[in-house]
Amino acid sequence: MAYVISDACISCGACEAECPVGAISQGDTQFQIDESACIECGACESTCPVGAPAQG
Repeated sequence: MAYVISDACISCGACEAECPVGAISQGDTQFQIDESACIECGACESTCPVGAPAQG
């Protein structure tokens, strides 16, 4: 199941830099994950300081 970013996101950008497939981008109010591009590797989850990314 692809990862999604919760409302806990503080828009620091750490997850975007770590995504090996470029599935993460800045949205209007927080970062977002393109679920069709996500390879479920967990790199974003382990990098996020507030635990915003989680498997949806």
